[in-house]
Amino acid sequence: MLTRHGIKYAVHLITTHFGDLVAKVCECLLRRGPLTLQATVRFTELTSSQVKNCLLVLIQHNCVQAFVLEQSVEHGDAAKATTQYVALYDNIFHRWRFPKFLTIVSQKLDKQCVDLLEALLQHGRLTLKQMSDRAKSSQNEGDDAILDAVQEAMIKLLNARFVERCPASEPVLTNPTKQELSARKRAAKYAKILEEQETLEQRVVEAAAPPEALRFLLLTQTEPAAEGKDETSSPIVAPGEKRKHDALESGTEYGATDEPVVLWRANFEEFIRRLRHKACIENVKTRLDDGAVTVLKAMLEATRSTEKKVKTENSVPLSLSSIYEEVIKSEDGRNITFDRVRASLIQLSCPPFVIAANESYSIDFKKIIEMAQNEEVESIVLKRYGKDAYRMFRLLSNSSHLLETDKIADAAFVEKKETPKILYKLWKDDYLQMEKLQVTGAKRLTQFLLWKVNKKLLREHVLDEMFHASLNLSQRVAFELEQEQELLNIPRDKRLSRLRKVRLLLESSQMKLDDAIMLFHDF
Repeated sequence: MLTRHGIKYAVHLITTHFGDLVAKVCECLLRRGPLTLQATVRFTELTSSQVKNCLLVLIQHNCVQAFVLEQSVEHGDAAKATTQYVALYDNIFHRWRFPKFLTIVSQKLDKQCVDLLEALLQHGRLTLKQMSDRAKSSQNEGDDAILDAVQEAMIKLLNARFVERCPASEPVLTNPTKQELSARKRAAKYAKILEEQETLEQRVVEAAAPPEALRFLLLTQTEPAAEGKDETSSPIVAPGEKRKHDALESGTEYGATDEPVVLWRANFEEFIRRLRHKACIENVKTRLDDGAVTVLKAMLEATRSTEKKVKTENSVPLSLSSIYEEVIKSEDGRNITFDRVRASLIQLSCPPFVIAANESYSIDFKKIIEMAQNEEVESIVLKRYGKDAYRMFRLLSNSSHLLETDKIADAAFVEKKETPKILYKLWKDDYLQMEKLQVTGAKRLTQFLLWKVNKKLLREHVLDEMFHASLNLSQRVAFELEQEQELLNIPRDKRLSRLRKVRLLLESSQMKLDDAIMLFHDF
């Protein structure tokens, strides 16, 4: 879901991190969609060399993905293949979340792992040799000790799925022929449920993704490749084993013989999944007791590795006994009895945070996130329009049909003179939808105004407002930082201290706003 202000915010982030030229190329791809090199040169009015360099920077930092599009032709002609570039706007937004990602790793793993992830976030993509060389420059230990430490940290990050292999450099996509398109349309015409078609970006990302068997696999070589011995493939290798100095780069990119080394990057998907789980826990914590929250945490931990996509609606079903086994693994759950776990699951089933069926239980992610989204929107309405507007908006949000103005006034206990004014204000700001109903009576024509909340359109509108607010905050933070830098050249005073406090407050506000953006955009 890429909104108008979402594009502006993404371009601002790229400008801040990489400069105006790179941002210009990125903005062109965001606004126009996938483009060839020649088309990008034409639209940006930059030189071919400039565009190439900008694309390389964006690819290095996982903000653009190249792919080959094969155009299917008829009558037995050879397929036409063109290399195109698509902007990965989700990854662009993730750049602001790097401190959150580092915090997650620091809570789970040691400092060596945090330093390794920080290097990957800073440079986008690195080989294992580059990571070890970077560690050598900052430490005084011997080469073997550093290599062992880097490899051990890498194994921990891979086992936790915080790091993954980089995607294929240019996956091949094929456009369907006219016959295939017409066949799909005929099949969809009679289908009971029409699924949304995948966007080209989703197709490219899925085609480029490494196979699951290799995605988190670290290839190592414990002995010289002599007498026909091949390298071993294992994510678990004991540090200190005999190896060649160049054995860190012994693997090849999955199936790509032209790439002699393996590139690694941070696995944004896993970090967003963990942040989503955290948001679910926080939302449930406001409604239920600590026992129910502990059970939910255990279910999340037990199903984490089985989630295929971040935005999955339900978790994998778990039996009561398997949930209890996971509960007692945690420090908070050791005093919880089997019956208490069952009682907590009943609590979680109403409201339906957990779905019970055939003696098994699964988490209803969609319901939890929707409730959190509704609360966020209602909070905005309360702060911006007042208590009367909040009561009317909540009434309409919970209603499944259109409501007339007077009925809204009666149900929300708002004066009938004020009700139309408030409703018009909400409608003007795109928080409500209005329909006019004309009824012909015996003597005159009567018009009624009917109101409703279109949650899908409203969430898109609220998300765009959040992107707008985040853009304004980012620009204000940049201004305050510039002011602070200017004052560093003069003697210290109270003004400098105040500017730093203002900047920290703005950055904190932006972090909280980003939590709300993830709720509507990433979860």
